Amino acid sequence: MDIKSFAVEEWMNKYEVGAKYNIAETCVDSVSLDELFALTGEDKESFLEEFCGRRLTYGDIEGAPLFKEGICKLYKNISPEEIVTTHGAAGANHHVFYSLISPGDRIISIMPTYQQLYSIPLSFGADVKMMYLKNENHFFPDLEELKRLAVPGTKMICINNPNNPTGALMTREMLEEIVKIARKVDAYILCDEVYRHLVQEDRWSESIVDLYEKGISVSSMSKVFSLAGLRLGWIATKDSEVMKACISHRDYDMISCGMFDEAVAGLALKHSDKLLERNRKLVRDNLAILDAWVEKEPHLHYIKPQAGTTALVYYDFDIPSYEFCERMYHESGAFVTPGDCFEQPRSMRIGYASDTQVLIDGLAAASKFIKSLD
Repeated sequence: MDIKSFAVEEWMNKYEVGAKYNIAETCVDSVSLDELFALTGEDKESFLEEFCGRRLTYGDIEGAPLFKEGICKLYKNISPEEIVTTHGAAGANHHVFYSLISPGDRIISIMPTYQQLYSIPLSFGADVKMMYLKNENHFFPDLEELKRLAVPGTKMICINNPNNPTGALMTREMLEEIVKIARKVDAYILCDEVYRHLVQEDRWSESIVDLYEKGISVSSMSKVFSLAGLRLGWIATKDSEVMKACISHRDYDMISCGMFDEAVAGLALKHSDKLLERNRKLVRDNLAILDAWVEKEPHLHYIKPQAGTTALVYYDFDIPSYEFCERMYHESGAFVTPGDCFEQPRSMRIGYASDTQVLIDGLAAASKFIKSLD
């Protein structure tokens, strides 16, 4: 099976470990187990004693009940029977395509977004039509263009909300318009929601599965809950045929997730409100820092993110983004992601959910590099 190189992941793999100031990271500043127990108030010794007495079998094939109950709290109307646990959101996206998409199926996806949402269906031989999100439209889908692309027979529409890399957040009203378009042609909507709930304002973040009977939500413990090391994600849907297909295909490529991972995730989601309180404060405080930095840099501009952990920042130098970011990495220590990973020339993706001091130091280092280009 041929598949395009995963641009953003290859970039991260090459440079992340040695980065002095990692402001390319997209997860909210990760927590240790000690920090998780302190934050939640749970008894660490009791948890570890109970777990250490378990035999390390496959565990719960359909997902640990506490973990799935915690996931349900993140939606308005999802039950544990409507969830498939996976190896991260990356595993969830792949599993949805693996379970539902066949050669020739009409798929609509967006750009920029996480590359899985178009490269995987392309590799399966799907007929993928791209819908390009534009800066002048604040990186929201053009609904008229979507109507033209969504011809009868369209199998799936793939969206990402909040958007990676721009931080654009579609409203309930916009999502409902997309649902109308999908319903007219009986298409699934797959929505990658890994940054959902990381909002800049105190309001509920809508999920596609609460709005559409053929909606499929994908998310994980990595970005919002600072636990990427667990490698846990999920698929949530009310569509019984999707559930049937995903459960059937799971036997071929997952069997189950790790029992320790799901035990920790279950504990974390039992106290999801505390993790969300911590992480929303961090992304709000840090975005204010990033926003002030962009404002004072005359060579930069962006559409301020509404949610998530990333911003797509454009520069006015005539330098390709890979060269720009490589030079900045080597000359200043500031590590960001080239916009060309998302087919956005002369831009860089900055992750602003790191430790606040790392963000401050990284932006200061980036400023020195930018000044050297004048």
